[in-house]
Amino acid sequence: MTSASAARIASPLLGTLGALGALALAGQAHAATACDDLAKTKVPGAEITAVKALEVGALQEIDVFGIPPLPTGTAYCRVNATLKPTPASSILVEVWLPTKEAWNGKFMATGNGGYGGALGGPRLAMRPAIKAGYAVAGTDMGHTENGAGGEANWALNQPEKIADWGHRANHETAAFAKAMIAAYYGQAPRRSYFTGCSDGGREALMEAQRYPGDFDGIVAGAPANAWTRLMASFAWSWKAVHERPESRLSDANLAVVQKAVLAQCDKLDGVADGIIEDPRRCRFDPAVVQCKDGQSKDCLTPIQVDGLRKLYQGPRDAKGKPIYPGYPAGGEAVPNAWPLWISGEKAQHPSFARSFFANFVYSDTGWQLARMNLDRDLKAAQRLAPVVASDNPDLSAFKARGGKLIMYHGWADAAITPLGSIQYYDAVRARMGVKSADEFSRLFMVPGMSHCFGGPGADSFDMLATIDGWVEGGRAPDVVIATKNDNDYAGLLGLPSKALRTRPLCAYPKVAQWDGKGSTDEAASYSCVASK
Repeated sequence: MTSASAARIASPLLGTLGALGALALAGQAHAATACDDLAKTKVPGAEITAVKALEVGALQEIDVFGIPPLPTGTAYCRVNATLKPTPASSILVEVWLPTKEAWNGKFMATGNGGYGGALGGPRLAMRPAIKAGYAVAGTDMGHTENGAGGEANWALNQPEKIADWGHRANHETAAFAKAMIAAYYGQAPRRSYFTGCSDGGREALMEAQRYPGDFDGIVAGAPANAWTRLMASFAWSWKAVHERPESRLSDANLAVVQKAVLAQCDKLDGVADGIIEDPRRCRFDPAVVQCKDGQSKDCLTPIQVDGLRKLYQGPRDAKGKPIYPGYPAGGEAVPNAWPLWISGEKAQHPSFARSFFANFVYSDTGWQLARMNLDRDLKAAQRLAPVVASDNPDLSAFKARGGKLIMYHGWADAAITPLGSIQYYDAVRARMGVKSADEFSRLFMVPGMSHCFGGPGADSFDMLATIDGWVEGGRAPDVVIATKNDNDYAGLLGLPSKALRTRPLCAYPKVAQWDGKGSTDEAASYSCVASK
């Protein structure tokens, strides 16, 4: 994520940080002295650079979105290390180990976002997990040159660093973290999990496909797993609404579009709430918002309508064959969604696509999207797919060792189309058989949720607890209860929040249906049924 987009996200987030000063957490004794002894532990290919015991209330640096250091909610031993699986590698990792009394015997590793490059994102996900008793770990994916943004100069002529980012960093981190766990607690973790969203979702599926023995349960949110085709779709977005200035879509344009979409499709699920339960049922034609003769306000020009139609359609090759799905209608004007990723002046899609093709594919820092030829350039990019893409539907090795997989994706995600997750999950079911796939995997679509969180939908849910319960012998999850809170950032920051409503998330392909009489703000008023 670029610094510009981080600022746009941080603006509302930082407004909640004043409450942190009011968090008065009582100090406790430092962790056992064995924490200090971890500095002497020898792990092949690893250099332990720092070991520190943190007490409850100690400030932990975050270093993402401008978030200041946050107080720890539990005492733990923090281990920093640099891993070097190859001479060109330099993978920074951080492992947090709760006290022996607080440890639940389990391990959770978390993914990074975008092109990685920092530990801030992983730290946010590690905080609630360690508070729940897990030993946790995260990695910067093998580089720090450009931060966690849409630029990838670090990849220029660096095949080993590309491999580290593509798949190796998380595998090496898992091995190192398990070595630290064994040394600190005197035993290996009883269960191991991986959770990640966005690129972290790509990383999650990469672990299931390439390293099926690393984790017992994996949670992949909004996965960017079809990476090469996804980057081609990002370039398509640029061509649709950026290449020609007159095709640009302003925030006002998007508001006009979303209003028209909701007027047509909001009530398809029986509840008028500004959220479409299953956008695939919405047959919206953008021609309805095209300016009529003499009209100049609250409408789109024919060129803008054409660009919008291309975004809904998704990229096509020269013969008209689909390359990747487009974006569903209904979330165009959601804050920090389409403007941040697709249509804004500094939209992320063009940044990610240009940097990928320039640095990964062509090793030419001067390469620009204006030179893009979709057929030719995607073909060139596909040679990297075995290293960076995790869209192989064959998960038989992961299933064979008893692994469980949960995927989830927000229907209002403007960063990575939710239709891509459905396409991949359908491919898994086709490859392995529906009955076989259902024995170890689930997909939950989240109405109204933006990229990984946020948006008007119920976006707060505990997939780590869900996957843990399943792995530990519980029933396969067919429903997960999600909550919409008054503060979307409360869960990330550990702040108190008020629940506004709850909704059931139904295991794909089912959707939630209101019973017609109960409160539309209570999950109990809904049941999971087949989508019409």
